Amino acid sequence: MLETSAINKASVYTEADLATLRAGLSGELLRPGQAGYDGARQLWNGAVDRYPALIVRCQTSQDVAQAVTFARSYHLPVSVRSGGHNTNGLALIDDGLVIDLSQMKQVTVDPARRIARAEPGLTLGEFVRAVEPYGLVTTTGTCSGNGLGGATLGGGIGWLMGKYGLIIDNVRAFEVVTAAGRLLTVSATANADLFWALRGGGGNFGIVTAIEYQLHPVGPVLAGMVIHSQANAQAVMRFYRDFSSAAPDELTVYAVLATLPEIGPAIMLIACYCGEDLAAGERLLAPLRQFGQPLVDTIKPMAYSELLALLDPAAPDGRNYHDTAYSLKQPGDDALDALIACAQAVTSPFTAIVIHHVHGAATRVPAQETAFALRETHYAIVNAAGWEEGDGAAHIAWAKESLARMQPFASRGLYVNFMGYEGEAAVRDAYRANYERLVALKNKYDPTNFFRFNQNIKPAAQTERGL
Repeated sequence: MLETSAINKASVYTEADLATLRAGLSGELLRPGQAGYDGARQLWNGAVDRYPALIVRCQTSQDVAQAVTFARSYHLPVSVRSGGHNTNGLALIDDGLVIDLSQMKQVTVDPARRIARAEPGLTLGEFVRAVEPYGLVTTTGTCSGNGLGGATLGGGIGWLMGKYGLIIDNVRAFEVVTAAGRLLTVSATANADLFWALRGGGGNFGIVTAIEYQLHPVGPVLAGMVIHSQANAQAVMRFYRDFSSAAPDELTVYAVLATLPEIGPAIMLIACYCGEDLAAGERLLAPLRQFGQPLVDTIKPMAYSELLALLDPAAPDGRNYHDTAYSLKQPGDDALDALIACAQAVTSPFTAIVIHHVHGAATRVPAQETAFALRETHYAIVNAAGWEEGDGAAHIAWAKESLARMQPFASRGLYVNFMGYEGEAAVRDAYRANYERLVALKNKYDPTNFFRFNQNIKPAAQTERGL
């Protein structure tokens, strides 16, 4: 919810003010009742139903700067949308101004230097399809429908992180509009303090309007899933823990406990081998494919974009979602048994538990090197409740109860892109020793907490006032 003080400070803008704003935009300005408004306020999570006062659908960084300036002038609370895939719906704000980047989708590729410059409105799938024809790609998240901007700013865990690190470990530069409406180039040599903060600090420090990525030669990957019945969950999950924890950098394996059509409650072990020698990958994946009595085995050489789209049908746009999440360092048998019990208690066939293994190159970057601090090997686990009809109370309760059941086993700190409404203490835990440095940079670049509709790092002045 918005801070009451922010609403009370809002100034009244006139039709003439809006006309001036609209005239200066390359994009469009949408208001309630206007054609296109309802479509523009729809997010991936159908459970989010908010009504912004204004939506600025930006086409350029100048549009973004103009929207920021307008919002500051009239004390309007602001949210920022890129992909709109965050479960909490942080992209959309009641009664405020939404700065919508979803139309900003330009990509330019320099194949000789292996660099791509991309705008934040791209989905991960759109970005990969743009760079893949050059035989190049970089770390992305796990689903093609996720937004590139948000995935990057939170850190970016994904299929290639074992070999190439997080998404942020492959960022060379940002273009960003600050809370003061200034457009800055940010890199290791220009505004280096902000470059550090943007790599994992989320949307706290400005609106990123372009990102420059280092690409890597990646041909076909050996990928797909092996599916087991949940009736064998204890054996399968112990195997998964042991197999994934011993995986080399080139191999990342996730597990998903879900209900599948024609199969029922199942465990999907999803693998991606991104090494150059696919024959070596076949040998490496042989134990995974031969364990137990798998019901389905889809592992084969495929384009990275095909792997990225693998989970998309399980989480379509417009379905209702509510997530809780936690981290496990190295789950023991008791933790796995508790996790299985959570899976067996699901209240909807659209609900899943998704286990991401963070390892390899992503864990060898010093924790103080970027704002993202969770550099140890661990499993990031999401209780993803999904439902089609009703208020979802039972399904939300399942997600909360599953989180509570797993708390005795959980480790400190959670990936901010998986966070819900845990609050300030959880944000501090996510950034650990980096938190105070982030507060100092928030004081410098956003002292009034203009960008606050996020996993918020409060400036010192607000923290001291207890806001």
